[in-house]
Amino acid sequence: MIKTSGQRSDENPDLPFTVTDWSHVEPTVHPGETGQALWRTLDIGDVRVRMVEYSPGYLADHWCDRGHVLYVVTGELDTELRDGRKFTLRPGMSYQVSDFGDAAHRSSTATGATLFIVD
Repeated sequence: MIKTSGQRSDENPDLPFTVTDWSHVEPTVHPGETGQALWRTLDIGDVRVRMVEYSPGYLADHWCDRGHVLYVVTGELDTELRDGRKFTLRPGMSYQVSDFGDAAHRSSTATGATLFIVD
């Protein structure tokens, strides 16, 4: 869904106007290598919108090549890229990456974090 660098679309996907009260979206549990993630997911056509809560001590159980726009709402998120680069994101920070657009990435957090993700 997230376009690679250099591509431009003058048209957004066909999405209805949608208001989401995330407290009413039932979470699904996704275990990590350690800890867990609670996903509250809204699928609209080809767009997936999520509010994700990582427990303290969470470490993803996989490397991800999917493109995302990720925004940190609360907590602190550590993102490691397979090529060795590491980034720490705090509330108000985001990252953007396209499908297979850079090194695969995985997330962890010592303290826990809440994220808003579009992919």
